[in-house]
Amino acid sequence: MKFSWKIGSIFGIQIYVHFTFLILLSWIAIVHYSERGRIEDAILGVLFTLALFFIIVLHELGHAAAARFFKISTKDITLLPIGGVARLEKIPEDPIQELVVAVAGPAVNLILAFLFYILIILSGVPFDLSQLDLIRGNLLAQFFWTNIILAGFNLIPAFPMDGGRILRGLLGIRMDFLHATRIAASVGQTIALVFGFIGLFSNPFLILIALFVWFGASQESNMAEVKFTLSKTSISQLMLREFHVLSPYDTLAKAVEMTLATQQHDFPVIDNDRLVGMLYRADLLMGLMQKGQEASVDEVMSRDFISVEASDKAEEVFSKIQSLPYSAIPVTDNGLLVGLLTKENIAEFLMFHSAIAEKKSKSFIQR
Repeated sequence: MKFSWKIGSIFGIQIYVHFTFLILLSWIAIVHYSERGRIEDAILGVLFTLALFFIIVLHELGHAAAARFFKISTKDITLLPIGGVARLEKIPEDPIQELVVAVAGPAVNLILAFLFYILIILSGVPFDLSQLDLIRGNLLAQFFWTNIILAGFNLIPAFPMDGGRILRGLLGIRMDFLHATRIAASVGQTIALVFGFIGLFSNPFLILIALFVWFGASQESNMAEVKFTLSKTSISQLMLREFHVLSPYDTLAKAVEMTLATQQHDFPVIDNDRLVGMLYRADLLMGLMQKGQEASVDEVMSRDFISVEASDKAEEVFSKIQSLPYSAIPVTDNGLLVGLLTKENIAEFLMFHSAIAEKKSKSFIQR
């Protein structure tokens, strides 16, 4: 996620914090300071919020553990003012699996709340369940209520909260993934409008939450549209069929000449009709700086590259190419190079498909 900083990793999962978390810390400090006008209260409030990092990470690790049970890995976890987001390798296709993965996070918070409640009982500290105090209450009581609030908040049926995914999972039992996502996203955006309206007259922080919910629902809906469209498309329908190749014995000067003449950035390298490498723009630039334009393509090309089959489903390749540092993947058919798949091609296909779908939708409404 953009504007995020890596702070560590757990079980091989990268942990990031979004810059807006700093806004949350500032707001917490102001709220605590305004209670009694003491800087000590503000510092304690910030320290308490930082301690919640661990609880939020545990919440997201609950999602990751459930996903791993279904053989789905977690790429990273990003901490946001409204909680955290675990970025899975893929969205579970089975709605029951999505339900289990979504419920796992709040379940962790409820388990932690129960453990803190037991500690409160064992410690003999007076505790009234009818009184909620996250500022001056007993520390164990604060963590108890924090976990209850985190679980309840994340169960709100709005993306990107877990409740939105739970709602989609429940809807997915009765309908297809795309329609379930559209309904869940609409519910989420309606809730965002309510949060924003309330925030205008009470707590400004609700406006920030409303923005996250609105854009989270929109992003989820867009991704569902992409997934649905690409699930019906093969790589052969997207790939470039007209492209240029290089020989491993060509010079980098020729590669530069072809780049300027064709605007193609990445070139498959062919030797005796066999794909032996890829010359990416980054490789070409580095080769020119280190070896000069008379060096051969063979000296700088990448031999470790990813290729896909023309018959592969575009949906399966989409997430793969999005995470790559380069924009082109060679397409083969029984070992022979038949095309080139680029991020630009996929984006153009989705753009044109969206325009066609919108036209069909308008024609249907006019009838």
